[in-house]
Amino acid sequence: MINSDDFAMRLQQVIDYYTDSASSFADTIGVQRSSISHILSGRNKPSLDFVLKVLSSYPEVELYWLLNGKGEFPAKAITLTTEKNNVPKIPQRPLIPPTETNDKSIEKIVIFYTDGTFKEFIKN
Repeated sequence: MINSDDFAMRLQQVIDYYTDSASSFADTIGVQRSSISHILSGRNKPSLDFVLKVLSSYPEVELYWLLNGKGEFPAKAITLTTEKNNVPKIPQRPLIPPTETNDKSIEKIVIFYTDGTFKEFIKN
């Protein structure tokens, strides 16, 4: 169970960290301004939807820290090692789980962007 008073204190820390007002914070995460006021005053408990909106709008906020104070805020950035030419080296892990049969290969990858554009990568 979430302690509403502690959650409100952590939420206020997030708002202060970004030097937002409660109104601009509400606008950023897409909730009514009264929702922020009610949560900060302890009148209402945060909904799951509210918590998810905070996490998606502010990636530096960790879920466990926001809910129960465990962890840290702001979250530490992931550092990648660089090669000689300063290109970040991406950690090695399979992006696509292996299939049962190895006779499949990727022909085309399409990436869609939020502005309606897309990029297409075709195997040569």
